Amino acid sequence: MTQGSATLIDAPPVAAGVRPDIRNIAIVAHVDHGKTTLVDAMLHQSGIFRANEVVVDRVMDSSDLERERGITILAKNTAVSYRGVKINIVDTPGHADFGGEVERTLAMVDGVLLVVDASEGPLPQTRFVLKKALELGLPAVLCINKIDRADARLAEVLDEVYALFIDLGADDAQLNFPVVYTNARAGIALTSPLDTGTTLKVLFDTIVERMPGPPCDPEATTQFQVNNLDYNDYVGRLAIGRIVAGELLAGGQYTLCRGDGRQEPCKVTLLYSWHGLERLEVPSARAGDIVAIGGIEDLAIGDTIADRERPVALPPIRIEEPTIAMIFGVNTSPWGGREGQYVTSRKIHERLFAEARRNVSLRIEETGQPDMVCVAGRGELQLAILIETMRREGYEIQVSKPTIITREEKGVVLEPMELLYVDVPEDFIGIVSQLLAVRKGIMSGMEHQDSGRVRLEFTVPSRGLIGFRSNFLTATRGTGILNMLFNGYAPWLGAIRGRTNGAMVADREGVATPYAIFHLQERGTIFVKATTPVYEGMIVGEYSRDNDLDVNLTKEKKLTNMRASGHDEATILTPPREMNLDAALEWIAEDELVEVTPANVRMRKKVLQKGLRPKTAKE
Repeated sequence: MTQGSATLIDAPPVAAGVRPDIRNIAIVAHVDHGKTTLVDAMLHQSGIFRANEVVVDRVMDSSDLERERGITILAKNTAVSYRGVKINIVDTPGHADFGGEVERTLAMVDGVLLVVDASEGPLPQTRFVLKKALELGLPAVLCINKIDRADARLAEVLDEVYALFIDLGADDAQLNFPVVYTNARAGIALTSPLDTGTTLKVLFDTIVERMPGPPCDPEATTQFQVNNLDYNDYVGRLAIGRIVAGELLAGGQYTLCRGDGRQEPCKVTLLYSWHGLERLEVPSARAGDIVAIGGIEDLAIGDTIADRERPVALPPIRIEEPTIAMIFGVNTSPWGGREGQYVTSRKIHERLFAEARRNVSLRIEETGQPDMVCVAGRGELQLAILIETMRREGYEIQVSKPTIITREEKGVVLEPMELLYVDVPEDFIGIVSQLLAVRKGIMSGMEHQDSGRVRLEFTVPSRGLIGFRSNFLTATRGTGILNMLFNGYAPWLGAIRGRTNGAMVADREGVATPYAIFHLQERGTIFVKATTPVYEGMIVGEYSRDNDLDVNLTKEKKLTNMRASGHDEATILTPPREMNLDAALEWIAEDELVEVTPANVRMRKKVLQKGLRPKTAKE
């Protein structure tokens, strides 16, 4: 890469038993603070791509969902070389709902690159991932990004980061972190905001000289832990992880140590290492290397591949318990099976249990009914991403309203709590506080900012935040920013009132007509367009009152041979409120379901027949 003019940082001497030619780092940041863009710049300046190679922006966000939502969902690996040192980089998710990915990732690295926005400073998801890293004793390099912003607060943000480290219990060594100022989009890194430069040389130098290399004991027996799983059409199942001790050889014989204590012989057929975004086949790898291995089909996250003669299993990967659960089932609507490729309970079960093997933060449980399964995760977003992924793969399912998972200790029922951070203009403090008060939210902090905005901190039950986001955005006119962080368990806080409006429910099958929609739109908000097919029990709108209303959305105007004395009233329709998957999951009540197919997202009552609903409600 092109050499800059910045001075090198004084590096501590390399400790004995540490590999000097490897650096394993994880990039940690809040959503949209620029870590994936920074990885792009590091890849470009390290010479990974050819001069004429066409590369998309945010190359590490490889899936369509990640690009559409602008967030990192899955942890991904890449590697660059600088001054004879291989830097393995892991791009971690910035959202707490994907904490399972974060916890597995941090087990593979020896340090973290903390990326913080030069204006917004450290935000809740920064806190979540950084807390995990500090608990593991990992050192950090602070990267203050987007220094070109007009509202950048470099000195204040640096003070906020120091305060965050102290609040999270960082030791003296962790508090002595180096600081690099970057503009990731332009590919510039500086040791001081007053310096000038055109490359990321300062960042690369800081990583090489201040990040520790992985420990390496040449006498230790082989230990490799599975931190992630992938699949290749030609090779089959791939296990990704770090070699903790010893050496792995392609074609070597080893012992597979499972999480339940069982041990069985295994053979590593293929061994891959990263160069840029590519996986290259290598004959061997040793302690400190992050590799992918092929040839062992029946693997699970946390399993250890150990020495054949003297196998020693590594401690299992600890993952925090799920807090939100949903029921996934076979689509039982009148149109079930028409739009999906995989519609049977067997296919849905196979897909969900395969997901649980790859993602240890998910928990799948049988419900006693063959066509339903309970899926528990870390938050609404994680489960919504799973549903959307299955939908795009051709699955057709129906899902229930998200519910919380409670605990019981010494006869006391405990519920999961969230630490909620709200960033709004000052004019909306009152309405936001009122919205959260009815959801058992308690304000625990308030911080005014120079820009006329205020940052509020609340402690709220997890169940109080189900369906809150849409109301919050409406109340703040789209200007509010909402972030939440799991905050342990607390005694049950009592009943929380749910949705205040009822549903408009179609009472027959047919096609929605403009005439019917025109006469119903004054009674509530319509969700469907004219000419949309509907069936009995399908939810077609939100009623303005607190009870449900059965409506005939297929009604047509009766035509006669008598001409009106005046002219007919113009049929002017208000555009419907389009309910995507996230909005539907937030909106539905306990007695409703979301029907998800590759072509459509619909909401419906659990009991479709109008006459049977009152009886079922009583039961």
